[in-house]
Amino acid sequence: RFQACVYFASVFQAMSCGIHYLASVFMAVTPNFVCGFPGNVSSVLFHNSSASNIEDIWTLWTSTENYIVVQLENGEIWELDQCSRSKREVSLDLAYEHKGNKSVFPCSDGFLYDDTKWKSTVVTQWDLVCDREWLAKLIQPTFMLGVLIGAVIFGDIADRLGRQRVIWFTSAGQFVFGIAVAFTFDYYSFVIVRFLLAMVSSGYLVVAFVYVTEFVGIKARTWASMHVHAFFAMGIMVVALVGFLVRTWWVYQIFLSIATLPFVLCCWMLPETPFWLLSEERYEDAQKVIDTMARWNKVSTPCDVSELCSVQQDDLAGGRMGDDDTSSTKKHNILDLFCNWQIARRTITVWLIWFTGSLGYYVFSLSSVSLGGNEYLNLFLIGAVELPCYIIACVAMDKLGRRNTLIPFLILSALICVLIMFIPQDFNILIILANMAGKFSIGVAFGLIYLYTAELYPTIVRSLAVGSGSMMCRVGSVVAPFCVYLRSVWIFMPLVATVYFFQLLVGIMALLSGILTIMLPETLGKPLTNTLVEATEIGRNKKSCSEKTPPAHSGAASEKIEMFGQERASTDK
Repeated sequence: RFQACVYFASVFQAMSCGIHYLASVFMAVTPNFVCGFPGNVSSVLFHNSSASNIEDIWTLWTSTENYIVVQLENGEIWELDQCSRSKREVSLDLAYEHKGNKSVFPCSDGFLYDDTKWKSTVVTQWDLVCDREWLAKLIQPTFMLGVLIGAVIFGDIADRLGRQRVIWFTSAGQFVFGIAVAFTFDYYSFVIVRFLLAMVSSGYLVVAFVYVTEFVGIKARTWASMHVHAFFAMGIMVVALVGFLVRTWWVYQIFLSIATLPFVLCCWMLPETPFWLLSEERYEDAQKVIDTMARWNKVSTPCDVSELCSVQQDDLAGGRMGDDDTSSTKKHNILDLFCNWQIARRTITVWLIWFTGSLGYYVFSLSSVSLGGNEYLNLFLIGAVELPCYIIACVAMDKLGRRNTLIPFLILSALICVLIMFIPQDFNILIILANMAGKFSIGVAFGLIYLYTAELYPTIVRSLAVGSGSMMCRVGSVVAPFCVYLRSVWIFMPLVATVYFFQLLVGIMALLSGILTIMLPETLGKPLTNTLVEATEIGRNKKSCSEKTPPAHSGAASEKIEMFGQERASTDK
C-alpha cells in the first residue's frame, strides 16, 4: 500500500509534463489571416461570393494565395493579401479581378484573423505572422531546449540533494510557471517563462522515473516505470479535450495548469528514497522511511538498516570497492558515466537510443498530419495509441527481458522507415498505417529506455544517467520541429521528400542503435546497484566475476530493501 500510494501520487503529476509538452499544438496555431484595412468596410468580395463583413468569407478560404477585395465606406477599394495590401487607383466597380494600377502598402493597420475555431492564440495576440512568423516557429524548439537543459540540471541536483527536494521544487514550479505563462505581457516574456516551465517539467519527469524505480521492487518495476509514460500520454489526451472546450489561449493555459493542482498540495508528504539515503550514509533517516513502509504495509518482519550497513562496511574493509567508490558521499558528475571502458560504451549506446527514440517519435508524429479529419480527435488518438504500446512493452520486457525487447523493436522501426520509402504516394491509407506502426515500434523502444537506463547505472549516478539520456532525447526533439519548417526554407525539396529523408535518417540510426544494444547487459530480475563496480559487473558470467572482481554484497542488500515492504510476514498468514 505504501508503494502504491507513493507511485500513483508521483505519476499523477507526470500528466502535467505531457500537458505542457504538447500545449503549444493549439496555443500557437496560426489561423487564416489577411492584412487589415484603414477604415470601415461596406462590402466584401471573394471570387464570386460577396458579403457585408469578412467573417462570412473565412468559410470560403481555401489557400494562402487567395486575397480578399473590400470596399470601404469612403469608396476606396483594397485588395487584402496575407502580408500586404493594395489600393486600386482608379476603379469604379467592385470586381475581384483588376488589371489597372495598384499601390502596394505594408500591413500597418495590423491583421484580420479567422476566429471561427480559436478566439485567440499567441500568434493572433502578438501578430506572429509574415516577417514575424519565425518567432512563432521558435516557440516549440525553445521549449524543448529548456527541457534539454532541465533534464541535466535537475538530474544532477537529484543525485546531490535528493529526489524528494527536486520533486517538491519542480512540482510547485510547474504550477507557478504554468499559470504565469497565461499572464505574460509580450512574446519575449512568454518564451522566457515557457523556457523555465520546460526546465521544471523535464526535471520532474526525469527524477520521477528514478523515484518510482527506487521505491518499487523488482516484481513490479517494469510495469510501474513504463506506465509513467501512460500518464504522460493521458496528459496529451487532456490537451486535446481542453483544446476542444476552450478556444482562448490564456484561459486554455490556465485550465491545463490547474489540472494537476491536487498533487502540488500533497507532494510535500512524499518521503526520500531509502536508496539515496543509504548512498549518503544517512542511515537513521533511511530507517525511519523503512519503518514507515512497514507500518503502512503491516509487515511484522523487522528490517534493520545497520545489518545492511555492516555488509557495506565489510566490502570496504575487504577492498572490494574501486577508488571511485571509496566514499559514498563523493559528489559525482557526468564524467563518472565514462569512468571505464564498459561504462563508457554503455553510455554512448544508451545516449544514441535516447536520441533515436525521440527523433523517431516526433518524425512519425509529424508525418501523421496527413490523417486529416478533426484535429482534436487526431491528437487524442495520438495520445491514446501509446497506451497499448506500453502494455505490450511491459509484457515483452518481463518475458523476454529489456535488451531482447529493445533490439527487435529498434530494428523493426528501421525496417518500417525503409518500407515507407517504397510505398506509392497514392496509397494514403497504407502510408498512414505504416507511419502508425513505425510510431508504435519506436514508442516501445522510447518508453523502455527510461527503465533500462535506471537499471544499468548505480544509485550514485542514476539520476545523472537518466538526466543526461533525457538531454540527448531532447536534442532530437529540438531538431524535429525544424524538419517541419524545412520546406519553407528549402523550397526545392518537396514536403514528402523532406519527410522521407528524415524517416530514412531515423531508420539508419534505429538500425545502428539496435546493433549496438546487443552489447548491453540484461537487467531483468536483477537488483539495483549502488556502486560503479557493481554496475560494471552486470551481465558478466560467474567465471569472469570470480577471476576479476569478488561479488559485491551491497546489491543483495539493495534487493532486501526492494523486496521489503511488499511481502507480508509468514506470521500474518
